[in-house]
Amino acid sequence: MEMNLKHLSRYKDIARLLWKYGRSDLVKQMAIDDQLAAEKEKEPTDAGETPPEQLADDLEAMGATFVKLGQVLSSRPDLLPAPYLKALARLQDKVKPFPYEEVEQIVETQLGVRISSAFSRFDRDPIASASLGQVHAAALRDGREVVVKVQRPNAPQQVAEDFEVLAAIAGFLDKHTDFGRRYRLGATLEELRATIMHELNYEREARNLVVMGKNLEEFGLIRVPQPVNDYSTQRVLTMEYVRGVKITKLSPVARLDLDGSRLAEELFKAYLKQVLVDGLFHADPHPGNVFVTDDQRIALLDLGMVGHTTPGMQNNLLKILIALGEGKGQEVAEVICEISEKSDEFDQALFNKRIAHLVMERQGQALGRINVGRTLLHVTRCAAELGLYVPSELTMLGKTLLQLDEVGMILDPGFDPDAAIRRNAADIMTKRLNKDASQGSFFTSLLDMKEFVVGLPVRLNKIMDAVTGKDLELKVRAVDAPIIMEGLLKIANRITSGVILAALIVGASLMMRIETSWTLFGYPGLAILCFLGAAAGGVYLLFSIFVQDKRSEHKARHPGAN
Repeated sequence: MEMNLKHLSRYKDIARLLWKYGRSDLVKQMAIDDQLAAEKEKEPTDAGETPPEQLADDLEAMGATFVKLGQVLSSRPDLLPAPYLKALARLQDKVKPFPYEEVEQIVETQLGVRISSAFSRFDRDPIASASLGQVHAAALRDGREVVVKVQRPNAPQQVAEDFEVLAAIAGFLDKHTDFGRRYRLGATLEELRATIMHELNYEREARNLVVMGKNLEEFGLIRVPQPVNDYSTQRVLTMEYVRGVKITKLSPVARLDLDGSRLAEELFKAYLKQVLVDGLFHADPHPGNVFVTDDQRIALLDLGMVGHTTPGMQNNLLKILIALGEGKGQEVAEVICEISEKSDEFDQALFNKRIAHLVMERQGQALGRINVGRTLLHVTRCAAELGLYVPSELTMLGKTLLQLDEVGMILDPGFDPDAAIRRNAADIMTKRLNKDASQGSFFTSLLDMKEFVVGLPVRLNKIMDAVTGKDLELKVRAVDAPIIMEGLLKIANRITSGVILAALIVGASLMMRIETSWTLFGYPGLAILCFLGAAAGGVYLLFSIFVQDKRSEHKARHPGAN
């Protein structure tokens, strides 16, 4: 493998890590120099000889990038055994902090003023320390309690250099190993790099806080702390202080006073709205980022990592979740195949069989063991093994739901994610329809109709030219042609009437969102008239169908009667 000499020590660090934890096969395929290979022979070749807790320490020693990788792996039970997941969970908010002197220098450089001038109080000891930054409690000059998130020194430069090394290794493994080709390490790593670089931009996180706060205003039990923009920059983020406790730190007595089932339901519903309606969701709801406030609400913290879903992807994700909740493995497999990229060796029949078996096994589990996120991650892993490359949104949704399921089980041990999806599916669909029926969508539909009407004469001329030029021929042989034509006309008339009535209803629904000076019953007058016209037309259509069907039945029984 070709290596950049300035990163040679980093290549060795990564190779040592792989070798130490049982992936010496990958190290040998990378063909790193003989000196490193000699060093590796002194290392244990059995991953079982190294305690899982040591992996978290090793990643922490390698710096911010690998701590972040450890955080991501801690929520992937489809990739690591349970003991390693538990050990890596420490990296979510218990990383070794950096000195206060560096904090002070970064804050003063970013804000352009001394800390004592900007804040009336700034605690030296951090209240939390993570991979890319740490959080200090403080107070503004006007007395407001805030927290200040400060980025680690040289974090962007270190992350960029580490990903340059990782990209070279991933590219090599993609070309020369089945493991790399199966999991598309290069593409996966690039998505992770983009996500982490976004996390390093605290101005972006501040915008996420504002947007998420507005999107979740309807949920009274959910709180998103808002940023203080005048005290926030690309490397320093100041936001409201949330008084509460991590959900994992709740005492047994506190749990007795908490309405856990209501909070779990509200939280799950809020996330379904984020993913399936808003298209922007908090992608890292691990227990360290979820607080229970003093007024018994849920606070969502750390919006550096967010996911995005397009309207088309939202529809498909909703189909997958509903089918998964109802145990319809075949439908799950079909939707995933539809939205994924297939390799030449992909075996769809085998994939359908495996997914059906996976979903069937899941339905047989006890309630407390059902986990939507874990199931989705197993589905994505099964797809990768068979050569089906699922969209990154599906993997991120699985990871998010896995963490959310864990939070829900802490709040309410009897919480059933499948039942929550079924309960809220109708409401989510209504919100999606309301969002689609916006004023912009209405005008877009009008433009599409205008284009259709304008182009219709040209299309009709082409059809008539084809008929007169004998390029289009229709040959019909029918017995009792008048009777058949009469039946076809009835069908056509009824379909046409139904389409017109449906158009009136849809048009009236869209116009209900447009404010007008003329109203009926408190609603836009024209929309109400359309509704009334549709109702009258529907009644008339049903009556005429009934009368005509009775006449036809009478004629069939009495052919000689008029």
